[in-house]
Amino acid sequence: HLKAQLLLMKNSVAVCLPTFTVLGTEIQVDEGGAKKIHLGEDLKNILSEAPGKCVPYAVIEGAVRSVKETLNSQFVENCKGVIQRLTLQEHKMVWNRTTHLWNDYSKIIHQRTNTVPFDLVPHEDGTAVAVRVLKPLDAVGLGLETVYEKFHPSVQSFTDVIGHYISGERPKGIQETEEMLKVGATITGVGELVLDNNAVRLQPPKQGMQYYLSSQDFDSLLQKQESSVRLWKVLALVFGFATCTALFFILRRQYLQWQERLRQEQLQEEFREHQAQLLSQASPEDRESLKSACVVCLSSFKSCVFLECGHVCSCRECYLALPEPKKCPICRRLITRVVPLYNS
Repeated sequence: HLKAQLLLMKNSVAVCLPTFTVLGTEIQVDEGGAKKIHLGEDLKNILSEAPGKCVPYAVIEGAVRSVKETLNSQFVENCKGVIQRLTLQEHKMVWNRTTHLWNDYSKIIHQRTNTVPFDLVPHEDGTAVAVRVLKPLDAVGLGLETVYEKFHPSVQSFTDVIGHYISGERPKGIQETEEMLKVGATITGVGELVLDNNAVRLQPPKQGMQYYLSSQDFDSLLQKQESSVRLWKVLALVFGFATCTALFFILRRQYLQWQERLRQEQLQEEFREHQAQLLSQASPEDRESLKSACVVCLSSFKSCVFLECGHVCSCRECYLALPEPKKCPICRRLITRVVPLYNS
């Protein structure tokens, strides 16, 4: 998804339109690179000629200008903006019963965001081009500037300290923060550009693409996306290699077990053929003795019952000579205990 998005940012609207636009600039997309040309009022003409009067993914760079009213900072004089975010964040120490350490913990206990309509305009005066920004709070990496920050430490009595140690939570204080998107700040917007009733609007793009409003320039934003793509590629390669390695060892283990089972079956088959050959060549008196002879040495009588398989196939001396872990010579099951066999 990141790779597809990055390619769209590099070759934006190459299908719908042979250009993608930056406010005040027209960038021709070709194999040799990008060429900057002054755009100005031609923005509306380009959008009017585009299919549906829409550029699906465009890059807009410009200065913030309020439409009607502005928001005043609650803490800084003569600080005006179009987006204001006030945050109260609690900081405390929490006792970890596993590591037996105090860990820092923070959570937002209150946050309020105020917005007013605003446009992106060129830095040059006298240009009538303006792009209305819609749904700015839906954008990724919203470039808000911290204009005020203050930490209010908590005041604790001796009784409170004892109670906090018992409960496992020690409050540190409350951090108060005010962030604003100031009037006149330079913003880079990446989204869908639409011409609606002779007004140009920048809005969240369709088809699941990311919507950006960033204080970084387009090149920095593009480099950030490329770094994310490289990181995900490396992670994909690492996890893919680890998965293939684990799968290889699992399949190898299954193959070795299959080979061992096949070898045991071949040994059993050879034993049965050898026993049948001996019985066919022996006299009637010898056949009875061979049937009761140890399958290992073929000289002593069978005197052991192997459990849990129940086979009677070995004498005591051959059983003791079996390698550890001892397994039945017939079925190769593990011998858990041996019961003596007595013939009466």
